[in-house]
Amino acid sequence: MTSEKNVLIKVEDLVMHFPIYRGVIRRQVGAVHAVDGISFEVYQGETLGLVGESGCGKSTTGRTILQLYKPTGGNVYFKGKNLVKLKPEAMRLMRREMQMIFQDPYASLNPRMTVRDIIGEPLMAFGEGTSKEIDDRVASLLDLVKLNKDFASRYPHEFSGGQRQRIGVARALALNPSFIICDEPISALDVSIQAQVVNLLEELQEEFNLTYLFIAHDLSMVRHISNRVAVMYLGIIVELADRNELYNNPLHPYTQALLSAIPVADPVYSETRRRIILEGDVPSPANPPSGCRFRTRCPLADTICKEQKPEWREVRPNHFAACHKI
Repeated sequence: MTSEKNVLIKVEDLVMHFPIYRGVIRRQVGAVHAVDGISFEVYQGETLGLVGESGCGKSTTGRTILQLYKPTGGNVYFKGKNLVKLKPEAMRLMRREMQMIFQDPYASLNPRMTVRDIIGEPLMAFGEGTSKEIDDRVASLLDLVKLNKDFASRYPHEFSGGQRQRIGVARALALNPSFIICDEPISALDVSIQAQVVNLLEELQEEFNLTYLFIAHDLSMVRHISNRVAVMYLGIIVELADRNELYNNPLHPYTQALLSAIPVADPVYSETRRRIILEGDVPSPANPPSGCRFRTRCPLADTICKEQKPEWREVRPNHFAACHKI
């Protein structure tokens, strides 16, 4: 799993800053540090979970990897090719192998397009077959995501949220990609529908040997679907480890606080476990704290946390963290 030949995506010191402009002449007065120097790898055939609070930079990370946002700094390697350095046409052709399932199924589908046009659009953009061949491909994709092929002539407003997300999944699969970024694909769905969509994603991964970057808030769902989990806070990754290792032995104080918030069905265990309540608000990404990003809310913080940025290191085999107190 960890051999170099199996690395599909390699992210090196990825930075994405959004400039802040003020005044009539639009002078830049600062920047939002959405992603601030993160590095990780995604291996062929695995699911890497990416978790963290709202606004920590998870979705921006996904979009920057796909070059939907041009990164401020760093490199992204896909099958050994640096996406940051590719010319526009080469990048357009590379998109065949990289797709995205968006968070909101109500906003990510064009209401003026039929399901056939939505799913067939990637095929038409790359000149994949005649109109009849595209119709057949759309029908097979609808069958793949367990939707009736007769739905092809309908519009998005005629479907429920779960059905719309399945249409989004079918669109992402149209060009047979090898890597899919799932940007909180279940957060806008009912709980009863979430399990169906996650099970569908797992079945598709097994059938087509897909690789996922699964971005989510639901920590229990991330544990279910992911092989490894990365924890993000205010633009940086604070911990990354195998799923069971991270959930059973969290090292970073922020990870410990996140995991303590997961609801537990056992009332006896729930009463005995320690709930970690973080104090204060998340700092502004436009003016992040010096040293450790988490120090303003960390119960263990002291002077060194304010003065020095913690080193990203392998604390245990395949268990990485950035904290002075580990």
